[in-house]
Amino acid sequence: MNLQLSSLRFFRLNSINPTSSSNFRHYHSSKLFTIKSSLPFSPQKAKYYKELEAAVNVVNRACRICVDVQKSLFSDNKGVLEKNDNTPVTIADFSVQALISLELKNQFPSIPLVAEEDSAFLRSNNLADAVVNVVKDNTSIAHEQLKDEEVLEAIDRGGSDAFAFEPKPATYWVLDPIDGTRGFLKGGGALYVVGLALVVEGEMVLGVMGCPNWKVNSVNNSPMDVQERQKNESAIGIIMAAHVGCGTWTVRLTDLLGGLMNMDGFWERCFVDGSSLVHEGRFCIPESQTWDSIPFSNSLSATTSRTNEGNKQILLLPTCCGSLCKYLMVASGRASVFIVQARAQRIMKAWDHAVGMICVHEAGGKVTDWKGSKIDLAADVMARRIISPSGGVLVTNGTLHGQILDLISLKSSVVS
Repeated sequence: MNLQLSSLRFFRLNSINPTSSSNFRHYHSSKLFTIKSSLPFSPQKAKYYKELEAAVNVVNRACRICVDVQKSLFSDNKGVLEKNDNTPVTIADFSVQALISLELKNQFPSIPLVAEEDSAFLRSNNLADAVVNVVKDNTSIAHEQLKDEEVLEAIDRGGSDAFAFEPKPATYWVLDPIDGTRGFLKGGGALYVVGLALVVEGEMVLGVMGCPNWKVNSVNNSPMDVQERQKNESAIGIIMAAHVGCGTWTVRLTDLLGGLMNMDGFWERCFVDGSSLVHEGRFCIPESQTWDSIPFSNSLSATTSRTNEGNKQILLLPTCCGSLCKYLMVASGRASVFIVQARAQRIMKAWDHAVGMICVHEAGGKVTDWKGSKIDLAADVMARRIISPSGGVLVTNGTLHGQILDLISLKSSVVS
């Protein structure tokens, strides 16, 4: 779909404090403007407007691939593979990585890609043809100009051996073709995310997350009735886009069930929530960890029932698979905190955090390690694929950040 011709309307929010989410949640503007643009701000305000526009476009089409492939997965088990690390991977993962790699190389040939997948496993399972066909049906590149081998090479352009970085700051894309693959494989309404970010000279400048199964009417609605809303609504999906200095915005994806995937046209700015007390916050943790593994869990008990929250018992949100889904929850104001503990037996990957970091930051939140230091995306000097946060990663609405760091410091000796 050509987003450049879209006529989009959005709220004028310049008078609103972007860190005051409580004010925003109850704000309704009568001033609506129509512009011919694919983004909710002008090119003059965004240095990387062209790159963000391209990222929104390709993530949108990648989401369509996910929806289409997911429909066929449960009737054809040949679409599901098992990688060497025992995490499931599907035709959709490879197709999304190939599509995004091809489109970005076509528009920005000098910018390398850091991504999750590698075509070797795909080739060995004789599923290359399936991926090639999916990509050719969704790419903007003419079929006759795109060779099968080019599709597979596009996957490898993001692989670990594709590019050797130098110690100095670098410019590159970071892609997670499907974050929350296990959720993707569950089908139904389980959330998963296509995540793409751009790092320029070592600094995160933009990010786009596509979530086809997002269900709430507006990401800025009060999250208190999210579970009730989800029971009665069909998936609408959203794209979340962030640009340094321009905020975090979302636009809906409609007609998912019909496979049309059209932009709704209304960009809405989103902010983190306004919780100011830890026990009033809504927390997300990885599915592989329990509340007891959090250092300050002995000070605050947790519940998954809204009827039991309060009395210093925080609400633990039962969320989807994948880290980026939880970043999306915080950036949208649905959750207050996402906290994950680093573990020696589990390597933390850059693509599980990069795009989420800028989306949360531009929504007014904060992301650090457990010592309060900035997450270093260049810790893996040569490949930029692994991050090594001290203790773990802490993602908050900003207001709660210092309080939680203090609790972590008091209740545990942080593992470096």
